[in-house]
Amino acid sequence: MAYIPILILMLIGMIVGGGAILLSHFLGPKLPNLRKNSPFECGVPPFGDARHRISVKFYLVAILFLLFDVEAVFFFPWAVVYKKFLDINSFILFEMGFFVGILLLGYYYVLKKGALEWD
Repeated sequence: MAYIPILILMLIGMIVGGGAILLSHFLGPKLPNLRKNSPFECGVPPFGDARHRISVKFYLVAILFLLFDVEAVFFFPWAVVYKKFLDINSFILFEMGFFVGILLLGYYYVLKKGALEWD
């Protein structure tokens, strides 16, 4: 019984979403041409086979970006509570300094290994 409002909300959401898709399909302009129907990838016309091997450097840079980006997210909650806990003691400043130190050490390691070089 407690889940009925959630189910009703999900049903309304599906009806509104499906209705919007169907409405745009039936009422939207239909002007097909060769340019609109061609595959699109960053404005560059496709060439060759789509199943060619990609260098592992691209994946490595993507994973490193995600790693450092997710670590940077930890700065936001710290910044919100920084002043509140700084009055009690300065241990929060030491903790963030330690975190930034580990982050910079990892970044230095990545640079020394040449993981960010494209050649």
